[in-house]
Amino acid sequence: MKKAYVFPGQGAQFVGMGKELYETSPLAKELFEKANEILGFRITDLMFAGTDEDLKQTKVTQPAIFLHSVILAKTLGEEFKPDMTAGHSLGEFSALVTAGALSFEDGLKLVYARALAMQKACEANPSTMAAILGLSDEKVEEICASIEEVVVPANYNCPGQIVISGSMTGIERACELMKEAGAKRALPLKVGGAFHSPLMEPARVELSEAIESTRFSAPVCPVYQNVSTTGETDPETIKRNLIAQLTSPVKWTQSIQNMIADGATEFVELGPGSVLQGLISKINREVSVSGKS
Repeated sequence: MKKAYVFPGQGAQFVGMGKELYETSPLAKELFEKANEILGFRITDLMFAGTDEDLKQTKVTQPAIFLHSVILAKTLGEEFKPDMTAGHSLGEFSALVTAGALSFEDGLKLVYARALAMQKACEANPSTMAAILGLSDEKVEEICASIEEVVVPANYNCPGQIVISGSMTGIERACELMKEAGAKRALPLKVGGAFHSPLMEPARVELSEAIESTRFSAPVCPVYQNVSTTGETDPETIKRNLIAQLTSPVKWTQSIQNMIADGATEFVELGPGSVLQGLISKINREVSVSGKS
């Protein structure tokens, strides 16, 4: 029996997140205040009592979710004994810090650098994403490939749920074709840009310099990364995957399937919300039906 800890990405945020932790745990308060100092602004004010609009800014959202997840894990103390970790997109940084591959300070600095680089790329090239429900992975991939504009699968969330990413006109056309092909829903998302697509290349280049100059250690347990989908422990491999992540799809379905195949029997989600638990339940059912577990 193995326990896996999973960490959410952008979209899980809500006003008030982390406030109870700050008020009830001296360690949490110390780490939140250290984060305010590192970032150069009081992110805790925005997390605890800001507006939805404040939290929707990529440069606020990403460090806020990272802090909530990582500090929650650290307050567990000796209870936090992961056999494996994984994070969805941004959550991969939380997974790496809690597994000891990155320090808290370095993880936060990288997350903030990532957020600023992504926001800059979004502003320079307006783009978007859409959720596609009820089509096979293969059909979604086929339709994306048929469009001349940039449109790619960005998040393989669970069987029958994929998020696509690309140019405004490309996503609009893709949604039409997905519906014609029988998708239950093809829903444009209110996001700042085409995350996990070739349109994030400027952000990838910018972030790669920061990652290369940061010290990574071997984690205490395998970290199942979005790009490779397998449990990684080599610092150099982890860095390469982390750099590639910005322009590559989040292969969450495949990562969870591999964790289950490697013995994960319990998944604990740390961070705001419980979106990942819902996805994991669907993946688990699919694995059981196909006889893989």
